[in-house]
Formats: sequence, structure tokens, C-alpha cells
Amino acid sequence: MRHTDHATGRQVMSNLHKAQLGTVRLSANACQRLLRLAALTSAMLLGIVSQTASAFDIEAERRFGDPNATRSIDVLSTTDINVFSPVIEGFIAARPDIAVNYIVASSQEVFNAIETDRAAVDVVISSAMDLQMKLANDGRARALPAGILEGRPAWARWRDTLVAVAQEPAVLLVARKALDGGLPMPRSRRDVIALLRDHPDRFKGRIGTYDPKVSGAGYLFATQDAQLGETFWRLAEVMGRLDTRLYCCSSDMIEALLSGELLLAYNVLGSYSRKDDLYREKVILVEPEDFTVTLLRTALIPQEAKNPGDGGVFLAYLLSPAGQSLVREAAGLPLIDPRVYAEKPHLRPIRLDPGLLAQLDTMTRKRFLEEWQAAMEQP
Repeated sequence: MRHTDHATGRQVMSNLHKAQLGTVRLSANACQRLLRLAALTSAMLLGIVSQTASAFDIEAERRFGDPNATRSIDVLSTTDINVFSPVIEGFIAARPDIAVNYIVASSQEVFNAIETDRAAVDVVISSAMDLQMKLANDGRARALPAGILEGRPAWARWRDTLVAVAQEPAVLLVARKALDGGLPMPRSRRDVIALLRDHPDRFKGRIGTYDPKVSGAGYLFATQDAQLGETFWRLAEVMGRLDTRLYCCSSDMIEALLSGELLLAYNVLGSYSRKDDLYREKVILVEPEDFTVTLLRTALIPQEAKNPGDGGVFLAYLLSPAGQSLVREAAGLPLIDPRVYAEKPHLRPIRLDPGLLAQLDTMTRKRFLEEWQAAMEQP
């Protein structure tokens, strides 16, 4: 609504109020017209408020393909554009008749967009697999085309509405200068605890991790950590005493490492770790040997999709040999391959099963976050 619309609304309501008080005299027809205009103005104001309240926060957006394409799909994702663009460009090369509008938001915002806002997007891809599973379990996802689920492991799909498209570990990133003076490389959570306790002055204010209150992926990692090992809460308390910085995104933690603000980042998505020489000179990637939580990036087609058919075409390409090759080689996202776990037994995949939903219970989440906050506020 323009400023003039706000002014008109105030004037209408003011005149109506004066008429009700008897301070102005209006004919019956004028009163009726004023009442209709007041109702219309109120509806417009309520509409503006409703739109503002329901809008989800978009971090980035880019359109791929022919700008004059008569067919297009909207893909809402937690994966950064620079990571996923090779896959989208491969799809465009295979299907130049379909343009792709790629929208990036945080995992919690992606969930809110579908659960609360009923956003009319055609494909949703998220790293917060528990939130994705809740959407599918609550009937917010359509049945996927029959061929898409063929050959997918049972633990990498949920019924016929949710499918994993990639997997990736949550890793520890250590700045090389953090180990100056011959400090030992941490290989497990116990090693990290010992390193931080023995050198608090070096690491105080220079540790980063996800904020589970604002990041769906961060909450997933933290709850899985707590279930898989007794060291998580001890590590959280040590990190809290050293004024750990909390982030929404893996990319922000990596940039802070490269700039020198951070010396250590915990539970970062491995795919965001850059491959260039400058990065490798500054940062070391560690998959904790005690256990490394490995999530599944999952995809669904929401009920409100405007073009679910072409959304299915996109997902079919994503899971095809050509699409999966780009996922692995260009985007750097590990494929769904059970053999990986035999080669690396420390990897612990988070499976798509009902146990994921338990941590989303309102009281369970509230208690967990209260305990987390208490750990982060250590004196």
C-alpha cells in the first residue's frame, strides 16, 4: 500500500468515527458509501499485514535457462547457488524447453515456506531431513513419479513422497594457524575437548558452530550428536566457556575461517569446503573418527506445486546417472552409496525413519534448546 493509501484509510476511518459521534452530519447514502469504503480499506490493510507476516526470507535467487521458455519450475533449496548451479545447467542442457528459477533459503525458512506459507514451488531440496520428513508425513508432499524411487535404499526414502538425492558428512574444520607451535591435530571429539581446554586463550571467541535455534540443519546435527555420543554435552560446555560464535550457515563459518576470525568450526557441511589451493593452505578438514554424522539431502514435490509434472522431470534428471555424476563431480556432494559406509565405518548416516520426528516434538525441542543455551552460557 502506498503512503497515499494509508492516508486515505486514516481519513475514511476518521470520518466514520466522527459520524458515529455525531460531530459531522452525513446522509444515509453517504454513510453507506463510507461504511463500504471503510470495510474495503480494512480488508486491504489486513491483506498487507497477512502478506508481510507470511513472507519467508530468501537468501538468493537466480533464473537459469531461456528467458523466453514457455515452461518453468521453481526450486526452493538450502543449497547455495554456486554449489548447485552445475547440476541445474546440466538439466537445462538436457531440457532447454524448461527454465529453472532457483531460490535459496535457510532450512527453517524452507520448512516455514511450505508448512505455513503454502508456497507454490515445484521442488523442495533441503539438508534438514527431519523437517522434510515432517512435511511429507503431514501430507504436505505429493506422491513422486513411479520411476524416481526405483533402486533407492529403503533408508534413503520415505514412503513415496520423499527421496534422498545426496549425502554429506558434518565435519570439523581447523585453521592451520590454530595448530602453530606444534599443537596436535584433533581427530575426535575428545581430542577437540582436550585442545580447547589446554589452550583457552588461543581459541576464546574463535570457535564457530551452527545455532540450532535458527538453523534446521544445526538442530538436526546437534540432536544426532547428543544421541550418538556422551561427549557432545561436555564439548558444548567447553565451547560455551570459550564464547563460541553461532552461525546460520556453513558458508558463513568457512568465510570466517578464511578471514582469520575463526580458528575452528564444528559441524560444517563437508560439501561447502572449497577445493582451491588457497583454501587448502589455510584450512584442514577432519571427519571425526569417533563418529561423523552424515545427513541426506532430500527432495519432495509440495502439494501447492504449480507445475508438479516438470518438477518430477527435474527430480528424475537429478537422480539419473548424468545428474548424479554432476552432483558428485561438479557440486561436490557425495552420492547415496552404501559402499561408502563399509569403506569409512566412522560415518553414521541419519536414516529416514520415524525416529527423526521425535526430536521435532514441541516439548522435546524446547528442553533440548534450553539445555543447549545453558551450555553456551557457561561462566
